[in-house]
Amino acid sequence: MAEIFARLGRHAVPALAVAAALLIAAVVWLVVQARDAQARADDRQAALLAAGTHAVSLLSLDHKTVEADLQRILVTSTGPAKAGYEAAASKLKSTTVANKVVQEGVLRAAGLVSMSESTAKALVVADVEIRWDGSDNAPQERFYRWSMDLTKVSGAWLVSKAVQVS
Repeated sequence: MAEIFARLGRHAVPALAVAAALLIAAVVWLVVQARDAQARADDRQAALLAAGTHAVSLLSLDHKTVEADLQRILVTSTGPAKAGYEAAASKLKSTTVANKVVQEGVLRAAGLVSMSESTAKALVVADVEIRWDGSDNAPQERFYRWSMDLTKVSGAWLVSKAVQVS
């Protein structure tokens, strides 16, 4: 009988060691998978936030703070979008100041169409109320829908293209 227990002991210890190693490997694999899934979810959320922030920045202009407002647009953009905003900034500034425009943008919805490690495409819905300081004209409400291409630059999502869609 003692001999049977001795044989079992010789085989049980290595078997338990293998089982423990497999269990540890499985736990490590699950933790890595969970961390990767959370990182992807965080990245999706960051891209959506960037698109929404950019849309609100595009729509929120005030003749009193137009320099800072334009800077917010430039900070949330890159590539062709940024170049286009930079080219139009002077005219937009002069028009905003001359007409004493006050615009307040509101994000209504944003959703991702596609995403890779460094690019994303989002659809964004936002509205704006436009007033003119010192004017008796009633405020106007306008509705905007964009398809936005985003690019990850140094870890931050920036809008590289924004096209209005109907």
